[in-house]
Amino acid sequence: MKINRIPLHWIILLGMAAGVIFGVLAVIFGWHEFTLNWIKPWGTVFISLLKMIAIPLIIVSLINGISGLNDVSKLSRIGLKTISLYLITTVIAVSIGLVVVNITQPGKFLSQEKSAEFREKYASNVTQTVNEESGPLQFIVDLVPDNIFNAMTNNTNMLQVIFFSLLFGIAVVMVPAEKTLQVRQFFDALNDIVMQMIHLIMKAAPVGVFALIASMTTQLAGNNIKDTLQLFGTLGMYAITVVAGLLIVIFIIYPLFIRFFTKIRYKTFLKGISPAQLLAFSTSSSAATLPVTMECCEENLGIKKEITGFVLPLGATVNMDGTSLYQAVAAVFLAQIYGMDLTLGQQMTIILTATLASIGSAAVPGAGMIMLVIVLNSVGVPTEGIALIFAVDRPLDMLRTVVNVTGDAAVACVVANSESKD
Repeated sequence: MKINRIPLHWIILLGMAAGVIFGVLAVIFGWHEFTLNWIKPWGTVFISLLKMIAIPLIIVSLINGISGLNDVSKLSRIGLKTISLYLITTVIAVSIGLVVVNITQPGKFLSQEKSAEFREKYASNVTQTVNEESGPLQFIVDLVPDNIFNAMTNNTNMLQVIFFSLLFGIAVVMVPAEKTLQVRQFFDALNDIVMQMIHLIMKAAPVGVFALIASMTTQLAGNNIKDTLQLFGTLGMYAITVVAGLLIVIFIIYPLFIRFFTKIRYKTFLKGISPAQLLAFSTSSSAATLPVTMECCEENLGIKKEITGFVLPLGATVNMDGTSLYQAVAAVFLAQIYGMDLTLGQQMTIILTATLASIGSAAVPGAGMIMLVIVLNSVGVPTEGIALIFAVDRPLDMLRTVVNVTGDAAVACVVANSESKD
C-alpha cells in the first residue's frame, strides 16, 4: 500500500503513538536534553502554524459564509427559524459541556505538583488577562474592538475579530449585490486559498503531534513512569467527560426538541437518520455526509426538498453542536491542567466564542482544532496542551460529528413542522 493512500488521521494516530513510545523511552534512557533540543522545536513550529492560520481562517470563513446567505432574504422566515435554532442548540451544547466538565473536573485528576510543573513549562510566557475585578458585563465590553488591526495582531482578542467579521459579512449582504460582486469574489477566492493552506499545515500534523507528545511525556514524567500513567489516566477522564456531554445532547436535548416541536417519535427519527449517522461516524465530516443526510430526511422523515435544501447545507457550516461542546470541555480541561480557575466571565466568553466560531468552522480536516486554538486564546489558556487533545481526538471527532449531523436533521424536522402549520 502506498503511504499517500493512508488517510491522514491514521498517520496522525501513528505519530501520536510513536510520540508516546519515544517519550517513555526517553524517560527510561535519559534522553531529556536530546528531546528538548531536537524534538520539541518541531512541535512548537506546528503550534505556531495553527496560531498563524487561525485569524485568516476565521475572517475569510465568516465573511464568506455570511455574505453568501442571499437566500435568507428570499426565505427570511425559514432562514430566521433555522439560524435561531442552530444558535440555540449550539449555546445549549456548549453550556452542557461546561456544566459536565465543571462537575467531573478531569484536569484535577493530575496532581497539583504536576499541574504546577505543567504550567511552568508550557505557560510561562502567557499572561493571565483576568486577574483584576471586572463587572458582570465585561465580556460584552471586550467583544467590541476599538481598533480591529490591533485585535488581529493578538490571538487573545479573537472574539473581537469574530465580531468584526460578522458585522462585515452582514454589511456585505445589505449592500446591493452588483456593488459587492468583486468583494464577494475576492473573499470566495481567499477562502479557497486559506483552506488549501490548512490542508498543507495538516500534512505536518503527524510530525507535530509526535514532537509534542514526545516532549510533553518526557518533561512531565521526569524519571517516573507512574507520572506518565497518571497523565494518560487524566486524559481518559477527559475523553469520558466529552462522551458524557455528547450523550446528554443526543439522548436528552434533541429528543426534547423532537417531542415538543414535531410530530415524529424520536425512535423513528433516529431510525430514519441512522445511515447518515453511521457515515458521519466513519468519515468525521458533516460536509461529506450531507448528501446522505438530505436523502434520509427527505425519504425517511418526509421533509420537503425546499426545507432540506436550505436547512441542511447551512447546518453543515453553521451548526456544530458536538464540536462546540468538545471545544468547551477541552478549554476548561486544559485550564484545569494548567492550574487555572476560569471565572464565570471567562466561561461566558467560551460560550460566545465557541458559538460564533462554529459559524465559521470550515468543513476540512483540522479546522476544528484550529477553532479550539481560537477558543483557548479567547480566555488566555496556553495552546501547547493541544497535544493532549490530539491523543484522543480522532475517536472523539467521530462521535461529535454524529452529534453535528443529528442536530442538523433535528432542526430540519422542527423547521419543516413549523412550516406545515403556517
